[in-house]
Amino acid sequence: MHEQQHIAYFTATILEWKHLLRPDKYKELIIDSLRFLVEQKRVKVYAFVIMPNHLHLLWKMEAPYKREDVQRDFMKYTAQQIKYDLIKNHPQVMERFRVNATDRQYQFWERNPLSIYCYSVAVTEQKLNYIHQNPIQDKWQLAPLPEAYFYSSARFYQDNKDDFGFLTHYLD
Repeated sequence: MHEQQHIAYFTATILEWKHLLRPDKYKELIIDSLRFLVEQKRVKVYAFVIMPNHLHLLWKMEAPYKREDVQRDFMKYTAQQIKYDLIKNHPQVMERFRVNATDRQYQFWERNPLSIYCYSVAVTEQKLNYIHQNPIQDKWQLAPLPEAYFYSSARFYQDNKDDFGFLTHYLD
């Protein structure tokens, strides 16, 4: 539990890097889930970006919640909500996520997301910069500036504007 007092850098990727998170409704679902976790005092969220096929977070678990439990619940809940929407509105897309597994018929997130603790301010700031630069990379070109990409915490750090109502500054 001692390491849980540190901010964790978390990356979750959609199965086979498919662009499932391109529609804003799925980004909003992730935002709502993060807001819920903050409101329930399970996590503090310091930074995030939601890309078309993956997401990055800087977050810290609140005692007594364990990192692996919160991550599992977050990924399971968001996958279930996406599945419900696909069944209702896009059944043809569901087939792209069919898997040959003993424990599931469909899979949306890759297994074993990356989660590492940031043991210094320098590492936290390096991860924060990486997260905010993600949408403006040449391969994405989702925005001209980090703060212009809506589904990111960059504006919070640039303009002190929390459009989501759940962000905490990493130095707080």
